[in-house]
Amino acid sequence: MRLVAGAFKMKSMSLSRWLLSLVLLPVAVGFASSPVGAREITVQEAVDQVQRETDGKVLSVQTMERNKRKIYHIKVLTRDGQVKVFQIRANQ
Repeated sequence: MRLVAGAFKMKSMSLSRWLLSLVLLPVAVGFASSPVGAREITVQEAVDQVQRETDGKVLSVQTMERNKRKIYHIKVLTRDGQVKVFQIRANQ
């Protein structure tokens, strides 16, 4: 599963977070494509993934459609007090 984070509050970024953002960048700019026959994950699976990756508190979840693709927008309060929004594509 790929996560895309958009920080509302920018602070210094650790090397590991910077590298993670480089890995996730193609999803943010729309270069990633869904493989043929990919299964659709549930909103709960997306929330569970974000919680595992961030160890943060989920503030809200929205299901949206962009370019005929279902995307879950998950807003999280991180342990360091930042609010981030992750975009998870339903088709993995």
